[in-house]
Amino acid sequence: MRTLFTFIVATAIILSFGFSTYYPIDGYKKTGIARLYQLQKMMEDSVDNRRIPQGAFKNVADITLNLLSRKDDSISLLLQEDATFAKEINRLFPGSGYSATVLDMSNPDSLKYAAYRENSGYQPGSVGKIAVLNALFTQLAKLCPDSWEARTALLKNKRVHARYWGTGDHHTIPIYDIESEKLTRRRVQSGDEFSLYEWADHMVSVSNNGAASVVWREALLMAAFGEQYEKLTEEEAETYFKDTPRDSLTNLANDVVNLPLRELGITHDEWRLGSFFTGAANKYVGDKGGSIGTPVGLMKFLVQLEQGKVVDEKSSLEMKRLLYLTDRRIRYAKSPELDDASVYFKSGSFYKCDRNKDPNCAAYAGNVYNYMNSVIIVEQPDGTKYIVCLMSNVLNKNSAGAHMYLGSKIDKVIRS
Repeated sequence: MRTLFTFIVATAIILSFGFSTYYPIDGYKKTGIARLYQLQKMMEDSVDNRRIPQGAFKNVADITLNLLSRKDDSISLLLQEDATFAKEINRLFPGSGYSATVLDMSNPDSLKYAAYRENSGYQPGSVGKIAVLNALFTQLAKLCPDSWEARTALLKNKRVHARYWGTGDHHTIPIYDIESEKLTRRRVQSGDEFSLYEWADHMVSVSNNGAASVVWREALLMAAFGEQYEKLTEEEAETYFKDTPRDSLTNLANDVVNLPLRELGITHDEWRLGSFFTGAANKYVGDKGGSIGTPVGLMKFLVQLEQGKVVDEKSSLEMKRLLYLTDRRIRYAKSPELDDASVYFKSGSFYKCDRNKDPNCAAYAGNVYNYMNSVIIVEQPDGTKYIVCLMSNVLNKNSAGAHMYLGSKIDKVIRS
């Protein structure tokens, strides 16, 4: 078993640097996300794309919420630990460097929940971008409370430049030119202009930090300008940032992402964000309160997403679509047991190396701290459906393989 585990870890380390994309492939007409046009055209032209596993071919209309029948039930009622199930799940975790929550929702009327060190706090890394996505949809609902069509029109048609907010991240973004049929991948540049939908896609799918700062910036501006936001110019936005006191901007930015989590019953110590994802944002907005995530806080969010209670039912469903993985899978989602499954996934990592201790300390294998987090909703063709929130801090090793290995083991336990 140990030999197999080592092999899987080594394999997944290579794959942990992979490139993933999200949203159903037929979603271009609905969203205007240009890269989806290329994927849809490849499908229509019967171009073989072995990057995409079988479970990634759902259409927009195929994606649904799994716990609508339990919408009126409280989160505390739904997350009641099943002792037998918990015993089977918890024995899978290697040790104290791991924390997790697992919910089997295959039968909504008979949920099975397991929790392992679920209140332990971790630096959430890019998993925190889900909170930014929630902030965006929360503000859209405030701007257009009576019209879902107006919200999606704003997402599709409002185009903004990155400016300095979007620069400084090494993650590349996919840029597809429909006229030339050319796909390029590069870092965000200050002059890049995309729709809100595309910035949100760049934030979630390829986990671009610059895109996350842009989306957070726009959610902040929605909160500040209200109904004037739709016609807000970039010059007016920059004047606002220059003229508004730094502490006021910091408090508003913090409230925009964190208060929606509190409204879901997720406490300050269960999940919070304290700073933008790029340093350039600190030009005007300061850090506040630090960032932390726990498996129980993340589980509370995803369960209520499946209930249709995150903002509202339509917003919950659209956020789930944005998390739907439609390309190469990495880390936990790379588990071969999930190839035929539809997965809704976000991964995040945050590490630090002390090269005085080890000059060869590698990326994603920090020796000071080494966080790796995976949150995933799995829908197997046989009707098995479950949520996993896995967080780890294991020094000196890339945990991508360990997450993938646990993904296979958890799937086998649930499907047995």
